[in-house]
Amino acid sequence: FRFGAQGIGLCRTEHMFFEGDRIKAVREMILADDEAGRRKALAKLLPIQRGDFEGLFEAMNGLPVTVRLLDPPLHEFVPHFEKEQKELAADLNVPYETIKNKVESLAEANPMLGHRGCRLGITYPEITEMQARAILEAALNTRKNKGIDVHVEIMVPLVGNVKELRNQKEVIKNTAEAVFAERNDRIDYMIGTMIEIPRAAVTANEIAEEAEFFSFGTNDLTQMTLGFSRDDVAKFLPVYLEKGILKHDPFQVLDQDGVGQLVREAVFKGRGVKPELKCGICGEHGGEPSSVEFCHYAGLNYVSCSPFRVPIARLAAAQAAVKEKRA
Repeated sequence: FRFGAQGIGLCRTEHMFFEGDRIKAVREMILADDEAGRRKALAKLLPIQRGDFEGLFEAMNGLPVTVRLLDPPLHEFVPHFEKEQKELAADLNVPYETIKNKVESLAEANPMLGHRGCRLGITYPEITEMQARAILEAALNTRKNKGIDVHVEIMVPLVGNVKELRNQKEVIKNTAEAVFAERNDRIDYMIGTMIEIPRAAVTANEIAEEAEFFSFGTNDLTQMTLGFSRDDVAKFLPVYLEKGILKHDPFQVLDQDGVGQLVREAVFKGRGVKPELKCGICGEHGGEPSSVEFCHYAGLNYVSCSPFRVPIARLAAAQAAVKEKRA
């Protein structure tokens, strides 16, 4: 905010889960055998998330905040070493083997393409319900108690099929109506999605029927379009750069000829359905000058990046606007 940011383009809610006793409730939810058990654990997380969002909305003082629903695979939240697993078993008063077997069942061969993002919310809609309730109750509380006009954008991650977004949108809207009825109060909010799967980009006209905004997650979009693992690319990327196969690290500088064309196509198709569709980028590319310039010409409304890159992003955006005006 002090660097000049005019909102938050990506609030990663999962980062709120790792502090203090929160992780215990998350693990309890993951290890539950049924919906009732998951809801019991989620009830512990609800006031924690709500309090976090209240602080966030108050700090941003009316600027827009895009909150992404839970994204990582569940195995990231559970302990993987015997000592920690035994401690968790003692905390939950269950046999160590139960914890061990559950953790092993969550393992995936390719977790970044596995059970994560909207797939979690579709499998366990109670997670989406809890997060939507926490966000909207916090927004209502902040407006009532602090007099701040909160602008909330709820983002559904990893959508590749419009039916996925439609499913999660229905859960969010039903939860919202329940909250509004309980509080006898309402607040405006938006529901959109992160475009990070190539299929989402090429079917953006369908997705725009349900989405109120697009946020391009260019980190994962780059991985999936190039077929490069961000975690493993260091093994061969230096050779590719040395031999001129690639001019830049595609995870640092946006691949305009490949990934960039998907962005352009998605913006064009999305706005063909909704001319005023809000489009932005979230990811490290949003703070890289040449990528910011590309985003300007692609018609994006905003760029989002890590806090310390905000000054560079603002300068690059201003230079792109001046350059276009002179042309």
